[in-house]
Amino acid sequence: MQLFERNQEISRMGQQPAKDARSPAGHYRRLRERFLANGLDGFLDYEVIELLLKLADPRPDHKATAKALLSRFKTLGGVLEAPPSLLKSVKGVGDKNLFGLKLVQAVARRYLKEGIIEKDYIQSADQVLAYLVHSLKNRNREQFVMIMLNGRNQVIDLATIFEGSLTTSAVYPREVVKLILEHDAAAVIFVHNHPSGSLSPSQDDHRITKRLKQACQSIDVQVHDHLIIGGNDYFSFADQGLL
Repeated sequence: MQLFERNQEISRMGQQPAKDARSPAGHYRRLRERFLANGLDGFLDYEVIELLLKLADPRPDHKATAKALLSRFKTLGGVLEAPPSLLKSVKGVGDKNLFGLKLVQAVARRYLKEGIIEKDYIQSADQVLAYLVHSLKNRNREQFVMIMLNGRNQVIDLATIFEGSLTTSAVYPREVVKLILEHDAAAVIFVHNHPSGSLSPSQDDHRITKRLKQACQSIDVQVHDHLIIGGNDYFSFADQGLL
C-alpha cells in the first residue's frame, strides 16, 4: 500500500512541470530563459512588452495587456514612446508596470549617449546618428537638440534646448549662445525631429537655422550642420548646401 501511494506521488510530481509550463509563471520562465539564451532573437513585439510589464508588477499574466498596448500604439517603439497618461488609459496598465516600459527606453538612451561622448564626431557620425534616431524618431512632439563639439571635433555634450511646436519664436539664440559658452564649445550641430516623419524642412526650420548660425558666428563658433530626424532617416542642411 505504501509503495502504491509512493508511486502515485512520484507520478504526480512528474506531471507537475507540464502543468507549470501552461501556467503564467511557466510562460514567463520560458520567456526569461529564451532571452538569457539568445537575447531578443525570435521574440514577438508583444512578448517584449510582456517582459517589460512584468519587471515591477507581480501580477501573473500581462499577455492581454501587452497585446492591447501593441494594438493601440501599433509598434514596439510606439508603446515605449507613448506618454504615461495614454499608456495608463489601456486596461491593465498602472504605475507599477509603467515603470518597466519607461525604464528600458531611458537606459537605452543613456547607454547610446555615453557611447558618443568624447568621440570624434566625423569618425563616429554613424553612432551619433543612431543615438539621435533612437532618441527622436518616435517622439510625438518636436524636440530641438544641440550637439556641442570641442576644438578637436569631439562630442562634449548633447542638450535639449526646446520641446514643443517648433517656430521661429520658440528657440532663443541668446540661450543657445549661453549654453555654448558654458561648455566652451568650438562647434555645434543642431538637430530636431519631425513627428510626422517628413524630412522636408519648413520655412521656420530655414529661418531658425539662419538665426542660430548668425548667433554662433558672433562668438566665433562654427555650425557644422542642422539635421532633421524623420522616422529612421534624416535630412542634412549641410549636405544640401543650405548652410
